[in-house]
Order: sequence, then C-alpha cells, then structure tokens
Amino acid sequence: MATDAHVSPVHVSSAQHASSVESIVSSFEEADHQQADLSGHTFEDWLCLGLFWIMALLVFLQFFTRYVLNDSFAWTEELATYALIGVVFIGSAMCVRTCRHIQVDLLYRYLPRPAGRVLSTLIDVARTAFFAYVSWLVLRYIQLVGDEPMTTIEWNKSYVYWLALFGFVLMAARSAQVTVVNWRQGYSNLERPEAYDTLD
Repeated sequence: MATDAHVSPVHVSSAQHASSVESIVSSFEEADHQQADLSGHTFEDWLCLGLFWIMALLVFLQFFTRYVLNDSFAWTEELATYALIGVVFIGSAMCVRTCRHIQVDLLYRYLPRPAGRVLSTLIDVARTAFFAYVSWLVLRYIQLVGDEPMTTIEWNKSYVYWLALFGFVLMAARSAQVTVVNWRQGYSNLERPEAYDTLD
C-alpha cells in the first residue's frame, strides 16, 4: 500500500503532463485551421509594419558590419533611429484609431451616466484639438529647421520631421473619427471599457 501511494503521484503527474502536451498540440492544430482576418487593418498599420522591418534590417546590418566585418556603417544607426521615430508616430495613430492609449477610467465608475457622457465627449474633443495643435507646431518647426542635414549622410532631416507631422495629422484625423463614433454609439471606452476588451 505504501508503494502504491508513493507511485501514484508519479502516474498522476505524467498523466497531467501528457494531457497538457495534448492540449498544446490541439491548440496549434486549431490555429492552423483558422484563417487570419486582416480586414481590421488600415494603411497606417502596413506603413508602420514596413518601417519596422526597415528598422530591423538596418539594426541587423549595423550588428553584422560591427561584429562580423569589424567595420560598422555609421549611417545604419542614424537611419534606424529615424525609422523608429516613424514607427512611434505612425504606431500612435494606430493606437488612437483602436482606442489603445493608456487612459484612466476610474472616475467614470462613480459618475452618473449623463455626467460621464459629457466629460467623455469633452475629452474626445480636447484630444482631437491637441493633436491638431501639435500638428501645427510640427509644421512650424519644419519651416524653421527643415533644411538641417543628417549627421552621417547628406540627406535632408526634414524627411523625418515630415514623417512625424504625418503621424500627428493622422492622429488628429483618427481622433476626430473616434469622437464621431463615440457620439453616435453613445459611449466611449472610458465609460464602457468592457465593450472594447473583445476588440482585436
């Protein structure tokens, strides 16, 4: 009896291990049969993906030339940094469109629904106005220092500034779009965050 009691947990643990392996295998099999839905992606998603892969290739080239060839290309670091700037600003527009920026919704749990609706609408309008104002500021900045050359190559740095401007203009446009959607549906993700949890 003592031997059986000692051996039994081993059999149970091996059975649990086999069961967990089977569940992992079945999850991969289920994933193979599911088709990817790309309908929710817009052009900024693909642009951001392209910039990300350009940045990844530049970083790999920098690593290869520095540690394999022992003669690094200095321009790869600068261009990778500029590609990262593009990823950040275009990616921010993606987050505005999908309402994925960090927001604090604790106050809305205690406010009456009409007050929450008014406050949420004011925040939507203020967010859109902020992005539009920053777009104007970036445009002014480009007009002031747009002819500045890059450090390692003879390219105009205004390309980077124009990319940032495009990101802010896109954020303003997507924010206005989200404001209209929130107004029509009668709530935002601040008031009903659970309605956005299932969104991809």
